[in-house]
Amino acid sequence: MEALADLLYPFEEFGFMRRALVACIALSLSAPPLGLFLILRRMSLMGDAMSHAILPGAAVGFLLAGFSLPALSIGGLLAGVTIALLAGATTRFTPQQEDASMAVFYLISLACGVLLISLKGSNTDLTHLLFGSVLAVDNPTLVLVASIATLTMLTMAVILRPLVVECFDPEFLRSQGEKGMLPHLTFLVLVVLNLVGGFQALGTLMAVGLMILPAAAARFWSHHLGILLILACLDAMISSYLGLVASFYWGVPSGPSIILTSGCLYFFSLFFGKEGGLWHHFRKPRHLEG
Repeated sequence: MEALADLLYPFEEFGFMRRALVACIALSLSAPPLGLFLILRRMSLMGDAMSHAILPGAAVGFLLAGFSLPALSIGGLLAGVTIALLAGATTRFTPQQEDASMAVFYLISLACGVLLISLKGSNTDLTHLLFGSVLAVDNPTLVLVASIATLTMLTMAVILRPLVVECFDPEFLRSQGEKGMLPHLTFLVLVVLNLVGGFQALGTLMAVGLMILPAAAARFWSHHLGILLILACLDAMISSYLGLVASFYWGVPSGPSIILTSGCLYFFSLFFGKEGGLWHHFRKPRHLEG
């Protein structure tokens, strides 16, 4: 009982811990499903690229208005959508592959963002934008993150079938022309939106972690899409809760603590997951041995 009390104490006594937990739970409901589809479409590194793509817009918002929530959010959203569209157009109208296009634009975006922040800000400002501070989440940020999560879940419910089709037969949707491109572009916008929401709490470098790591871990436990979606969200919630508790008691940064907790769950899944986990792989009976 004492251990349970220790786990609940930070959230019972401190409002900033409750706000941080609610923000992380909201992100845990919307970001991991997007990460799962990125993995199923072999585009997981695109999430990392997109997380850096929002940095120039956030940097411009910071230069104009400091750490203003509307300025940072609008700037990050516009930059992320612009980079996604530019990369998509480059892929569509040139021989260059999508991953190469995203890598090029991501590197340019990251350099521009760091340069812009250095014009006015300090190393502390850059660290805040890159790594975030989930314990500093206020009510307006909480509303923003919850709104993005709600919009994402509702939109995903509408475009779920085309996304599943694109995972297994991408050429079919491409053959549909603009009609087939709409779910893809909508999906990319949702990724950007969630990275903007995650950026407010976890920073640009950590936001993609809550999107990709739980989804990657879930793949070791099932092949059924519905179960994968549930497992990915549960993984993210558990990681958020335990990461915040560890941050509170051990005095470590909250964002990295959450991502490292998710990383630990990933390694547990890697070793013990029943669908491709190393333990089950090496324990399979070798029928062909004489």
